[in-house]
Amino acid sequence: MNLPEDDRIAPPDRGDDDLPAIEDDNPAPAGDGGDARSLRDDVEALIEDGRTYLEAELGYQKTRAAFVADRAKGAVIFGAVAVLLGFLALVGLTLGLIIALAPYLTAWGSSALVVFLLLLAAGLSMRAASARWSRLMQAIESGGRERP
Repeated sequence: MNLPEDDRIAPPDRGDDDLPAIEDDNPAPAGDGGDARSLRDDVEALIEDGRTYLEAELGYQKTRAAFVADRAKGAVIFGAVAVLLGFLALVGLTLGLIIALAPYLTAWGSSALVVFLLLLAAGLSMRAASARWSRLMQAIESGGRERP
């Protein structure tokens, strides 16, 4: 099989012919105090590099924590505002439901019905929360061996 001769297939010639050859005829002997590094120097450099890395990592994590705290502060504020507005909406809905049912059940009857339904919903929610809490405690006490 003959390949076509094409300049686009082969890499271009870099002209490495005029580069000097690398010669390593005289390596530095170990232990004569010349350019050779000792094991102690390498360990000291490694310890210094470790300290530098640790300081840089601590600085990075501090900056990261400050950034997260700043962003979390805004999220908590907006979350609190959302909870407050949601609570006010539920109060308005409850009051509106009492007023809407008043012509059919009287003011006291509609108030009693709405309060009863809210207490029933609260009781069912508390029961569900208690059951989930019990399952969580059982899972923690058993070391997570039980399936939910």
